[in-house]
Amino acid sequence: MSTHAKRERLLLADLLEAAGPQAPTLCQGWTARDLAAHVVVRERRPDAAAGLVIGPLKSRRDRVMAEFTEKPYEELIQLIRTGPPRMSPFGLKQVDEAANTVEFYIHTEDVRRAQPDWTPRELDPVFADVLWARTEKAARVLGRKAPVGLVLRRPDGQTAVAHRGTPVVTVTGEPGELLLFAFGRQDAARVELEGEPDAIGRMTTAKLGM
Repeated sequence: MSTHAKRERLLLADLLEAAGPQAPTLCQGWTARDLAAHVVVRERRPDAAAGLVIGPLKSRRDRVMAEFTEKPYEELIQLIRTGPPRMSPFGLKQVDEAANTVEFYIHTEDVRRAQPDWTPRELDPVFADVLWARTEKAARVLGRKAPVGLVLRRPDGQTAVAHRGTPVVTVTGEPGELLLFAFGRQDAARVELEGEPDAIGRMTTAKLGM
């Protein structure tokens, strides 16, 4: 049975292939080739991927990333499509779904929304609910650097407090858009912001996310 992570993985691979290695992405300073290398390293080289969160390992991560970036682009795309090695924890369906659903959704939009002619895609209600559940769970972590109070709200009124403080900025949008906003893609997220003008200005330039 297909999973959300599996579907997003294949969509990401297709978009990267269509965009080409030099295409821009929403990840500052990264081309599509850089993004593809990041995805592969994260799944296949956990010793290096740990450098994303562990400072002393950053230099190792950078070296390994550089090595993978030099690989043929087509090879990177195929490695994304086929997924992690059999012995990798990411090879387990449950782990893949838990760890990669949001990862692949965000990076898929990183590729899509960096193109000049992008349009929002309509997510099915089940997937939207999955993204909202992840947003609720991670809201406090994603919003920990917010300069003012931050509330994420779905159009149906469901809310998640990402950061306590005053004044408060309330961001309203569909779950996928809220997730992008909370992951630091504020400029690309289709959302509505309510609050004091100065607070909104500070929130739109804040370094949100992991």
